[in-house]
Amino acid sequence: MSLKKRLLSIGIIGCLLAGVCMVAFARIQANPVLEEPVAEEVAVYDTKETIYLWYSDSTMTDYLNSAAVAFGEGRDARVIPQLVSDSEYVEAINRASLEGPQIPDAYIISNDSLSKAYLAGLATKVTNEAHCSVEHFPQTALSAVTYKDRIIAYPFYYETSALLYNKTYLETWTAEQLANQGQGDLEEIPDDMPDAEIVEGEEDEEYIDSEQRLEVTLQQIEAGIPTNMDELLAFADNYDAPENVEAILKWDVNDIFYNYYFVGEYMVVGGETGDDDGNILIYSEEAKRCLEIFQSLNQFFAIDTETVDYDSILQEFIEGKLVFSVVTSDAVAVLEQAKADGTFAYEYGIAPMPQPSAELEGRSLSVTNGVAINSYSEHQELANEFATFLTGEYQENLYDRTGKLAANKSVNADNEKLMSFMAEYEDSISLPKMIETSNYWILLERAFSRIWTGTDVEMELQELMVQILSQF
Repeated sequence: MSLKKRLLSIGIIGCLLAGVCMVAFARIQANPVLEEPVAEEVAVYDTKETIYLWYSDSTMTDYLNSAAVAFGEGRDARVIPQLVSDSEYVEAINRASLEGPQIPDAYIISNDSLSKAYLAGLATKVTNEAHCSVEHFPQTALSAVTYKDRIIAYPFYYETSALLYNKTYLETWTAEQLANQGQGDLEEIPDDMPDAEIVEGEEDEEYIDSEQRLEVTLQQIEAGIPTNMDELLAFADNYDAPENVEAILKWDVNDIFYNYYFVGEYMVVGGETGDDDGNILIYSEEAKRCLEIFQSLNQFFAIDTETVDYDSILQEFIEGKLVFSVVTSDAVAVLEQAKADGTFAYEYGIAPMPQPSAELEGRSLSVTNGVAINSYSEHQELANEFATFLTGEYQENLYDRTGKLAANKSVNADNEKLMSFMAEYEDSISLPKMIETSNYWILLERAFSRIWTGTDVEMELQELMVQILSQF
């Protein structure tokens, strides 16, 4: 399920999930609907301790099966991954925990559903707290899996948004700017030029060695990446775009996941851990100003909400029609494949999201999936051991095999583009966990959509504030 669909579905299933908390100890007749056959019951003569891992994302199947095999090697234990429908996922875990016959000992779950699972008695505090520390994970990941001061899941993988840019275009533009400023090109530097020699009093005869000039140029290229919307608009005004460029910036303005960074710093919903119902701030002067900036961008970029979508935007970037866009981590795999098959003829880079303005800060949205341990499990020690293994030493090939970004900081350390997402993730704000805010994303996305097309920002913010506060 896409991020947008999953966010929008939260409001629809929120009430149903809330019911789980009230019936956690009641016996429910229905059995969970599984997408794959349940593994055969272990024979009585097999003494291996067995745990079941539930998950709902089919792209994880091969990876989790491999992890289960690797974990079992040298251990008198067995892990059986079980793919389960993501429809009423928490309810299915609840039914299986109450009725059996196979209780999910551990399960992969997004951070926004953790409170529902915990209040239903389906999650417990992790035992390997040394693993769940800032030594291994960014604080964002730890906050995402924390509920009421308890870490109740092991951070596994995450998603957030970042700025995608055409590096080829920016390098060319930066070189032109340097030339216009009389600094020349790197190619004009003689090979026999003295190292870092500067002749005093002869400004036209300054000598800088090639390595130093290269460093300066690379810094200029990095400086050419806008750090806020003011800089981006200034770039758009001054950029002499190649003929095939159709837009300087284009992103899916329909999806709250790509818009949220405009208000992420100033809209507080549950605090850093997303579970504090006394920490709600929807309307503020800063949030209003950020949304006014968002609205004003429609005048410059004129993105049609009726026709725009994420996949088509990424394709336009591949064709060289865009200079900047806002993407999630899947874009890296798509672009690398396009480079491999020859359909993408440019270099690209990933950078932090630009701030709303030079004065106002932004903050991206993120979602973290963790491995929770079922309170009903009779094998919690083994389940904690496997969760540690899955979110620690076995994560090296997670992105290559599944397209998921590991929350563990040591993974992908040699991949600059993926680490750019990690940098954005470290400064992001997670989805809140409170059941009362389960429809927050539907309401906020509607507000963003109306604001983009010209409705009054203050009126939209006030209406959203009243709607959210009335639910507590």
